[in-house]
Amino acid sequence: MPIAVGIDVMLARRKMSVGELADRVGITPANLAVLKNGRARAVRFATLAALCEVLGCRPGDLLRWETEEAEETEEAEDV
Repeated sequence: MPIAVGIDVMLARRKMSVGELADRVGITPANLAVLKNGRARAVRFATLAALCEVLGCRPGDLLRWETEEAEETEEAEDV
């Protein structure tokens, strides 16, 4: 998918756990994991706004567009 999710980077920068972020945002840890791992098909603007508020960031810090070529290169490196 050409949209990459950077929630894990922001969590590391804030020294925050997935469970703590989920509690503060008001979603389940399972739903946050789906979003964090890039498996979500959609995200509500209210959820995105809450994530940004809790993490002190902007939507562009959490979501970025990547070309198909960049994605294929990352997959090849993982093997």
